[in-house]
Amino acid sequence: MSALIPAWENGVLQPIDKMDVHRRGLRHKAISVFVTEGDRVLIQRRALSKYHTPGLWANTCCTHPHWDESDLDCAGRRLREELGITGLALRHAGEIEYRADVGAGLIEHELVQVYTARVMPDLSITPNPDEVADTDWINLPALRAVVERVPERFTPWLRIYLAKHLGMIFGAHSAAKPHHALTN
Repeated sequence: MSALIPAWENGVLQPIDKMDVHRRGLRHKAISVFVTEGDRVLIQRRALSKYHTPGLWANTCCTHPHWDESDLDCAGRRLREELGITGLALRHAGEIEYRADVGAGLIEHELVQVYTARVMPDLSITPNPDEVADTDWINLPALRAVVERVPERFTPWLRIYLAKHLGMIFGAHSAAKPHHALTN
């Protein structure tokens, strides 16, 4: 059974089944988190069992809030569930709306609250294999370069974030020089 997420139908925000939301392409609430350490960002490759975009690289984590859950609580919950990360000071970076075909007849039409967190190099990460196949730390210019070179390896939303919302999400880090290339 799928979860109920906040989505708009006929202009009214209401709890609607997640799969129904994606099949119908309804506008819905979402969160995305970007964890950074220095000029590097933590990205993840989605588990092969995910219902859409399996095996593609994405930002640190993303999800939909439960109907009765705040966006900030949702961001913290998903960091814990996907990567075993707790206790970060999350900062709201802004809001992004996008619409993208994610395959298998599903559409993401999301109103996304974006959160960022800066961490120290000793951050403990314990990926949940049901959610995450792999993680990598990569500097932002290198990530942008590899996304440009092989976009099919990345989720549509990460490609949109990097192409259109870089400054809002990363600020000064968006101008750094590349020094790492994604290996998987």
